[in-house]
Formats: sequence, structure tokens, C-alpha cells
Amino acid sequence: MPTTTSHPTRAAATRRRRGAAALAATASLLVPLMTAAPALADPTAPPSPSPSRPSVSPSPSGASANPAASANGGAAGREDDGKGNGRRAPRTPPSRMSTVGGEMLGRPGPQVQLGPGAPQLPTELSGRSWLVADAESGEILAANNAHWELPPASTLKMLFADTVLPKLPRTKTHKVVPADLEGMGAGSSAVGVKEGSTYSVHDLWLGVFLRSGNDAVRVLASMNGGIPKTVKDMQAHAEELQALDTHVVTPDGYDADRQVSSAYDLTLFARSGLQKADFREYCSTVSAQFPGEEQPGKQRESFAIVNTNRLLTGEGMEHGPYKGMAGVKNGSTTNAGNTFTGVAQHDGRKLLVTVMNPDIQEPHEVYKETERLLDWGFEAAGRVKPVGMLVPPKGGTGNAKGGGGQAGGDHAQASVAGSGSGGMWTALGIAGGALVALGAGAFVVHRRWPRPKA
Repeated sequence: MPTTTSHPTRAAATRRRRGAAALAATASLLVPLMTAAPALADPTAPPSPSPSRPSVSPSPSGASANPAASANGGAAGREDDGKGNGRRAPRTPPSRMSTVGGEMLGRPGPQVQLGPGAPQLPTELSGRSWLVADAESGEILAANNAHWELPPASTLKMLFADTVLPKLPRTKTHKVVPADLEGMGAGSSAVGVKEGSTYSVHDLWLGVFLRSGNDAVRVLASMNGGIPKTVKDMQAHAEELQALDTHVVTPDGYDADRQVSSAYDLTLFARSGLQKADFREYCSTVSAQFPGEEQPGKQRESFAIVNTNRLLTGEGMEHGPYKGMAGVKNGSTTNAGNTFTGVAQHDGRKLLVTVMNPDIQEPHEVYKETERLLDWGFEAAGRVKPVGMLVPPKGGTGNAKGGGGQAGGDHAQASVAGSGSGGMWTALGIAGGALVALGAGAFVVHRRWPRPKA
């Protein structure tokens, strides 16, 4: 396949980011980025010296080497989900990996097949594994070590939500007992769930998606029958989705021996979850009010929580929110480094990008590399030959059923009105030069499964 360099992506990327920066001022009026309670503050490490950046340029065969950018993990700017049980991620990928979705996906290093007029891949990429896919068709535009089994951190919560959300009606309530929070790992991220207080399922999902709250995960898992049952359910659902690189040990993504996933599998989880209107609502919510502790004789108060997805909020990002960003989930632990899966829409095209464990040590590097890959993907779409496919679930259908998770469809709408979550106007974009706010239900992924070969 010929490799042809077209005009650089910089100009288009700059226009998109300037639009997002202009949008940030308006977004601040709709969903002010309030500071959550001090106990929920994001720990941000000071910037470390940046190593030399690798250059990624595809060979005529569609593959190229990806030299490690640094001997250290990209810990700067991390919001920790855990403090390190299990083993650290290996430094080099296996020589051969799974070929689910296509033979090229089993090769180490970047895989891309550039056609005439296609832009080169971004040069500043250090993620050990990453993937760019069309959310609707499932075509994978480019990938790097797509099936490398790595610790996922809180991106595994996408699988937790996709598994458990359909089983629990959002209006159901639960009074937290001490056993619900037992076994939560040291240093776990938490939204502030309190023993003896009552929460709705809706409240708890906001805690999971916005603050990556392992405490909220534990309570929801208890409502689902307990941690062992929930882990078993998640593993079964992963296998149903053909996410065969994933081994679940904890429901919240906290570091544990043998707990792994891959950029490919995490993208499958996001794509499946985005079929559910409730999932779309929660992952695109910028800010919300979370119930405080119940105290006898006192009116219950609430406090503000803000999504830790910086491409959604723009918090700490030079150019503000990424235009068209609509979720999905970030994560970070000692062993996993920083991980992120995001979905964005430009001009009707929806792209999914997953980045795992960048080596470059700069604040928010996982988001910066996601931005670069999204910019590249929107410009490259239609000019590259796919290197693989996101496979359909077993049986070829992905319709979720159940009380809590509404299946995605042409008329699916998230139940946001009156929720007080601020999620009604969170996926922001620019159309025709005018600022518009898109309801969470407006972003729908219509999966088109590939036809079976004759």
C-alpha cells in the first residue's frame, strides 16, 4: 500500500483546538468547573523532565518500529486509582499478539496503511498501546500494539458499567453498610460515599464516571450480588464481547496480579457501553451534585463533583475542551500508568481512541496523545485502508436490555431531565460557526457489523 504524505494536520488541529478554546468560556457558564471537596482533589505531580520524543513514521508495508521514549512511566499529572498491587507493565510488547479483528493487529509497533492524500501519523506518540477506530463502522484506522495485555486502571470501569448498569434501575436506593466498602485498596480514588447514608443508583453511577469512585463501584457491586459475582459477570461479558485479552480481578480496575486488558478490548467496552443512553449520559456529564453524609436532625447537603476527563472539561489543558468530546473514561494506577478511552464527533463522524501508558513524562500526556490521534483520525478518515476491525459480540448483536441501561437507537434519550446532574448539556461542539450544546442522548453510535465472509 503506498505511503503518501499530504498536507500536515497542524492547521486543522489548530482550528479545532482554537474552536474548543473559544467554547470553554461559554461552557463555563453552563457547567462551571467547581472545585470538589478537598478530599476529592486530584493529586497532580510536578512536571518531570521530558525525554526525547519518538518519531513514528509508517513503512511501505504498513508497520514501523516504536522506540520507547523513556525508561520511566508517564506519571506526571496522574489521578491515582490505586497504589500498586500486582506487577508493573512489561517494557516491551510480545513479538506476536492476538489477531482478533485482523492479522495486522497481532504485530508489534504502529500499524497503518496510508492512501493517497493521507496525513502521516503524529510524531509525538509514546503510548505503549493505542488504537484509533471509527465508532460506527468498527474500522480501525491505525493501531500500536493493539492486543498488548496491560494493566487497565479505571478504564476497566467501562466494562463494569456496561455489565452492571442494565441490571440496576437508576431510581433504586441503597443504604450503605460497612461490608459494602470492605476491601477497598489503599489510595483508591473515592467520591465520598459514607456508611449509614442512602444513595440512589443514579448518584452512584455519577460517582463512578465523574470521580472514578472505587467506593461507588463497591456499593454497586454489592447491590449486584457482591464482588466475586460482579467479577464473574464482567469476565463473562468481556468474553461475550470477544474482548479476549481481558482478565478481571477487581471491578474497579485497582492494580492486582494478572488483571489486564488491551487497547483493543477497552475500545470494545466503550463501543458497547455507548449503545446505552444512560452510559452516554454519565460518561459525558461534566459536573454534578453528589449527596453528602446523612446526619440525624440535619438537612442533607450535597457537594459538587467534576469529571476527571480533561478532554471533556478542558481543566488543565492548554486549548480547553476537545471539540466534540463526549466521554468516555480515564484511569491511572502505579502499575498501569495513565490510560484513557475517548469518543468524539466531528461532522457526523464518530471516532474512538484508546491510549495506554504513555512513556513521555509530561502533565496530562495521555490526553495530549489522544488529541493528536483524534486530530489525525478525523483528517485521515477515508484516506487510509483499515488495519483491522472491532469485532461484533458473539451472535452479532449488541442490544443491551434491562431496567437501568436503555439500549441505544435512533430515538434513545438519556433520562437526564430533573436529575440535577448537569448532564443535559455536556457534550459541546461547534457547528456552522455557532456554539451549540448537544444533549447526551444526541450522541448515538449505530454499530454496523461487517458482513460474514461467504
